[in-house]
Amino acid sequence: QVQLVESGGGLVQAGGSLRLSCAASGNIFNINAMGWYRQGPGKQRELVATITSDGNTNYADSVKGRFTISRDNTKTTVYLQMNSLKPEDTAVYYCNYRMGWGGYSRDYWGQGTQVTVSS
Repeated sequence: QVQLVESGGGLVQAGGSLRLSCAASGNIFNINAMGWYRQGPGKQRELVATITSDGNTNYADSVKGRFTISRDNTKTTVYLQMNSLKPEDTAVYYCNYRMGWGGYSRDYWGQGTQVTVSS
């Protein structure tokens, strides 16, 4: 079993910054990628940023140049540095770990952390 616990969310004014953290524990192995997703009010969950096991990153166009994903060397913690926040970034942010590849992959999710950006 894998547990993911997010922290770092909160209320911030537009233009401000927040840093989200996700701590993973349990039976962690064969990490494919780690990432952050978000779900805004009335919207579907969407990809924010991912980082593969070998360090390649990918970002949604809406956050490029403002958000940075990183991880520690043990791959048990993934971070999301969010700068120049906008009201449209308001959402519940979820941490994701994907383990395995192809038909043997499995996704694990955290419980989510609320980020609210006021105008």
